[in-house]
Amino acid sequence: MSYDLKVLEQGCEELGIALNDVQKEQFITFYEYLVEKNKVMNLTGITEFQEVLVKHFLDSLACVKAVDMTKVEKIMDIGTGAGFPGVPLKIAFPHLEACLLDSLKKRVNFLEETFALLKLENITAIHGRAEEFAKNKAYREQYDLCVSRAVSNLATLSEYCLPYVKVGGHFISYKSGTVQEELQQAEKAVKILGGKIQDVVYFNLPDSEIQRSLVVIEKMKATPGRYPRKAGTPLKEPLS
Repeated sequence: MSYDLKVLEQGCEELGIALNDVQKEQFITFYEYLVEKNKVMNLTGITEFQEVLVKHFLDSLACVKAVDMTKVEKIMDIGTGAGFPGVPLKIAFPHLEACLLDSLKKRVNFLEETFALLKLENITAIHGRAEEFAKNKAYREQYDLCVSRAVSNLATLSEYCLPYVKVGGHFISYKSGTVQEELQQAEKAVKILGGKIQDVVYFNLPDSEIQRSLVVIEKMKATPGRYPRKAGTPLKEPLS
């Protein structure tokens, strides 16, 4: 089957990303496998090819608007689901050492099959809760960049994600629309966790009216050892 990749190619060009034929083929294979597996497990509500290109692939890659991915070496994706933004970032930037975390074993199995199918190296998927792995020395403060497209509020996400980020690194939260109110509510939490809200990048997805934002948080100092709090607490009682 032939696919029209024009929207992906143009979107990447606008983002300053050049894809070779191997990478384009990886995106197509990823799409096909995602849709095939989606028939038997809930991975995505978006299955039409052009929509996946824009709402999953280009949206995932948009973090280049906020950070120079060529300077990032290790990346952690929290609550990755079907592999967003982690897998598109790894395809576009093969040099990355990537770790994708999800709380559902079936999704982690799907991701491991995807990595093998796409012949991706230096990428792992781990099954568990962000709060637990963040206490593990092998993961805590080991990453240049932590990303998340998860839908929790920013204070909760910061508690999940900032413990993974090295001092001097960044956490980028993918959000929809404007986030001013959420930013104000999260400011104290971010500070407690050793971060500082550095920037918010607003953009529209290509060929759409869909507004997105990237909240960029810089890690200024080490996260105190007591954070993240035990599983479930950051969601029930966000730091404020």
